[in-house]
Amino acid sequence: MEIKIGVQYAARELVVETDETLESVEKLVADAVAAGGVLTLRDRKGKHIIVPAEKIAYVEIGGGTLGTVGFRS
Repeated sequence: MEIKIGVQYAARELVVETDETLESVEKLVADAVAAGGVLTLRDRKGKHIIVPAEKIAYVEIGGGTLGTVGFRS
């Protein structure tokens, strides 16, 4: 699952590839925004991405990287 996160005052968006389901990502985002805390995601390589909920401009949840061409690690 590909997730794009727009962050206020940042020129580029964050792109995260995760194994989370659509429903779990939606819940994580909603809970973080409601609590005013941080959004924490784990990517496919095991890294943690932490974004302050108050700085999130938008979250786009996509289908993933099925059918990409080239090298992947």
